[in-house]
Amino acid sequence: MAADFPRPDRFSPEEWDARVQLAACYRIFDLMGWTELIYNHISLRVPGESGHFLINPFGLHYREVCASNLVKVDVDGRIIGPSDWPINPAGFTFHGAIHQTLPDAHCVMHVHTTPTMAVCCLEEGLSFSNFYAAQLYGKVAYHEFEGITVHQEEGARILASAGDKPVLLLRNHGPVVIGQHLAQTFSLMWLVQRACEVQLASMSMGAVRRIATPVLQACVRDSLLYDPRWGAGQNAFDALQRLVDAADPGYRR
Repeated sequence: MAADFPRPDRFSPEEWDARVQLAACYRIFDLMGWTELIYNHISLRVPGESGHFLINPFGLHYREVCASNLVKVDVDGRIIGPSDWPINPAGFTFHGAIHQTLPDAHCVMHVHTTPTMAVCCLEEGLSFSNFYAAQLYGKVAYHEFEGITVHQEEGARILASAGDKPVLLLRNHGPVVIGQHLAQTFSLMWLVQRACEVQLASMSMGAVRRIATPVLQACVRDSLLYDPRWGAGQNAFDALQRLVDAADPGYRR
């Protein structure tokens, strides 16, 4: 059973629950090996607070993130309330634009894992040639590389590139995943990661066998990730959170 840490009075029960879940997600990313020093970001809407979001404190490793040190910001990246840490300016350039414009974009994730970055550097991008990629058919968009994402005006262009797709591959950079809730977004990112890993492995062996379009369409239709009856990834997230709790429940502070 996870340790029960008291909720600080300055946080509502709804915000505190969101903070605990987001902190768990940062620890899960660390568990999965998806960290990049102190960089990259996962942002989450604050329930019941229009225009407010939680993101990681800039300067901490994901293993150091906990519920109380997550930073609350508005859509422009301005810090709301007390915080001992700043945020990465590159972290909210496109996160803010996505959250502000897409009402269902409750969570946004960005990583720099080697497989996902490598696929983002390929001319063809993601190849729909394996079990995991098949579940992403019709769900992927691309944005041309413009350099480090510190310029606010690029946020609008990234948003335009994403359109209605939940997965945006920043060319020569890395993936951005957009979801309706934390667990679904994590599971989408896991699919992207696995699809890229398998693509790179299969490409190293020669010509890759393609999958017929009707089969790809069926894979998307049948994927548990898009079926709310199966929690859209919640059960997988819960399982990983239990592993994090067993290793170090301190993220709940």
